[in-house]
Amino acid sequence: MSDAPAGAPPWAVHLPPDVSWQGLDLAAGVSIPAVMAGLAAADAGRPVLYTPTTGWISRGALDDETARVAGRFAAAGLRPGDRLLCSANPSAALVIAHVAALRSGLVVVPMNTAYQQAEVAHFVADARPAAAVLDRPDAAEWVRRADPTVLVTGPAVELDDGPVPRLDQAESGDPALIGYTSGTTGRPKGAVLSHGNLLASVESLRLAWRWTPDDRLILALPLFHAHGLGVALHGTLVTGASTVVLDHFDTDDVLDAVVAHDATMFFGVPTMYSRLAVSSRVDILGRLRLLVSGSAPLAAELHARILSGSGQVILERYGMTETLMLVSNPYQGQRRAGTVGWPLPGVELRLAASSSSGEISVRGPSVFGGYWDRPAGEGFDDEGWFATGDIGRFDDDGYLSIVGRAKELIISGGYNIYPREVEDLLVTHPDVAEAAVIGVPSAEWGETVTAFVVTVPDSQLDAAALIAFSRSNLAHFKCPREIRFVTSLPRNAMGKVVRAQLL
Repeated sequence: MSDAPAGAPPWAVHLPPDVSWQGLDLAAGVSIPAVMAGLAAADAGRPVLYTPTTGWISRGALDDETARVAGRFAAAGLRPGDRLLCSANPSAALVIAHVAALRSGLVVVPMNTAYQQAEVAHFVADARPAAAVLDRPDAAEWVRRADPTVLVTGPAVELDDGPVPRLDQAESGDPALIGYTSGTTGRPKGAVLSHGNLLASVESLRLAWRWTPDDRLILALPLFHAHGLGVALHGTLVTGASTVVLDHFDTDDVLDAVVAHDATMFFGVPTMYSRLAVSSRVDILGRLRLLVSGSAPLAAELHARILSGSGQVILERYGMTETLMLVSNPYQGQRRAGTVGWPLPGVELRLAASSSSGEISVRGPSVFGGYWDRPAGEGFDDEGWFATGDIGRFDDDGYLSIVGRAKELIISGGYNIYPREVEDLLVTHPDVAEAAVIGVPSAEWGETVTAFVVTVPDSQLDAAALIAFSRSNLAHFKCPREIRFVTSLPRNAMGKVVRAQLL
């Protein structure tokens, strides 16, 4: 499948007929706040954001509220370049705080709301935030313990008002967000994304998915993750569309919102689609013009069930924290189950090892510049290609499939989990001698975290007790769903666990 003009890059297949690939500048608008300011000036009364507690908020009201909160940040002493840790459930207040931070030139550091004390302490020690926006009292206390100098407030930013500083002054190359991402060893590290990176990513989606101001998105994803924040929310704000923000995913709430708000789009992870597929009301999804799945592989069987129940062909795409969105099935054209499609506008993609399969490397305007407080160039080669760690394969028509990972990363329910962290926790239990953790394929979750455990002699430890131990020390999504007790772990000649032999 390639309807691109002769000589055009592969990503040109995504462009509308009236847009030329030649000279396309996805970051021409400089930043998301700058684009938003223009939209507010053009039509201040147009609705942009709805939550069940606030009702509809217009572009103009969002512009005013974010300016007011920016004044509070400035009065509290925050300055451009300072880091702002954000960890809260989706709400209008959180959106306002996030946008106010971007408008102020602060660097947002999203953090999973399920993180426990050790995980929170790592974020504080590594990112060194000047302030934190949190909705959990325990997380607030953990931040204060880690660094008493951090200014802690809730999503409503309960600080004194102050003069509004100069807003929307950030340049394209200025840092906007640090997204922490799991590696194969050690603690998560922060990918520094610029204002231009954030804007270029959603501009490519605006073109590829034909995203317009008339679209209305049902957003039930968390706003600490690239999918909910960097795709759904940022995309809405840049395209001038509107979104209905739900504070959690519930099948009936999503379907009710589709009907009540005449929605046109829904973005979700495979776990969400698995639950929607079994609803007696799944046909309501047929009212939408676009369903998008990401953050984890979508099983072909689930793809077929949604099609059967609603008539919708889900559009699957691929991206990662360091690069934002990279590849998408076409909006117009065949969407192939089991593939993630073609490179998005502006994205250069190549495979190592051979012309048809190998590790995926990428370049483009949405690709980050480097990791926070890490050596320059980490992950990049001399030509500026970033190695994703994912293994891809092209079919005969140029569709990309993700067939594995060079890194030992587990993706469960759209969340990234690295085995080392879970293993390190398990072996602190007095009855555990050794542990190895892998992801086991799951139609619902993408993968489930499964631990293979060797206990000390004469131990009476059972699986339920070890899972409970994990839940008291790790975010719930990192905890093993299954414990398999074994007498030994398979190892190679160097003593390294051979994970492929665990199953």
